[in-house]
Amino acid sequence: MINKRLLVKNLLAHNDENSFYDKKRFIAIGEKEGKAKFLKHVCALANSNPKNNSFIVIGVQDEDNKIVGVDFFDDSKIQNLVNAYLENPPLISYENIPFPHLPEGKVVGLVSITSNGNVCALRKNIWKYYGGMVFFREGSISMPKAFDIELKDINSQAVANIESHARNNIELTLDGVIDFLNNRHKDLESDYKVFKEQFVVCWAGKKKIVKQETYFSRVDIELINEQVKLFYSALDEVTISYDAHTFTTIEYVKLGLGKKQKYFPLEKVVITFSENGTYQIQSNLIFDPPQYDKKTLHHVLNSNNAILQKIENNIALNASEKLDLKYVADTYLICFLNGFEEAKQLMERARHLLKKYDSSSYQKLKVAQRILRKVKYN
Repeated sequence: MINKRLLVKNLLAHNDENSFYDKKRFIAIGEKEGKAKFLKHVCALANSNPKNNSFIVIGVQDEDNKIVGVDFFDDSKIQNLVNAYLENPPLISYENIPFPHLPEGKVVGLVSITSNGNVCALRKNIWKYYGGMVFFREGSISMPKAFDIELKDINSQAVANIESHARNNIELTLDGVIDFLNNRHKDLESDYKVFKEQFVVCWAGKKKIVKQETYFSRVDIELINEQVKLFYSALDEVTISYDAHTFTTIEYVKLGLGKKQKYFPLEKVVITFSENGTYQIQSNLIFDPPQYDKKTLHHVLNSNNAILQKIENNIALNASEKLDLKYVADTYLICFLNGFEEAKQLMERARHLLKKYDSSSYQKLKVAQRILRKVKYN
């Protein structure tokens, strides 16, 4: 079993970016350019490593390898994105790796890419890349190549050595459990569960009971053996259940117009642990978005746009507009889910404006965009 934190450290210590490893300060797959560049690198790494894994480490400064982290990213449908845009798509996973020195909510992203052994190519046009383009790695650069180029296995031994040095042990596991329960989450309800005598899942959150159902907010869930953060949210509510074989979470999101907020179930995730030392994660979107009158939503959309226009022009908001600002993220999301396609671009515009203007509204907007990604790629 590989300790993913050790794997990241070993990758960063392995000279510099090469044909089986890339590093990024961040990725922006919510934007067309960022999505295209991400798909290009996935394609190139898959073609350059037909017999072994390749990796992208996200949250690292390029100049000095300093680990600065990125926001927790739980887009469980990222494989769907790759399948939609790439021919012969590789198997891909995105994992959130906690590091002790990073602030709460910040992690290192680890993208693992496993080729299916065939030439990977772009399936259709995106940004400035054309359908049919094939990419390979030349050192640290992803370059377009001829489609009929032969796939070569040149990195298997190097990758095997790096993964071997990242194997987990009982000391790392015990230290991880103690640190999670006693240090990082001593102000929250926390617990752990051992599955199949091998896997240790720890979770923490602020507990509340409503109608005999237990909910957690400020939730953090980690698979300690692999040092992978499975779930993190400072805003949403989660139910947790488990038996001898599975660990299940249901995430609820709070949505509504203005003060009329209600919780809606968003996604159910079931982790199934097997006797052979493996596990499977299955996610199921169970979201049934609220529906509203189109005329009402037109008014809300125009109101949001007027608020953003004031912020962009450095005009002070009045008391009513400051109150409406708290719900801008929710209302844009509701508008999109009710057929207002332009709300997606407006959310991106709002994100750039709110990042500097109001941190609370900015955090809510990031949550709204995460929900939008889940719905889009489901």
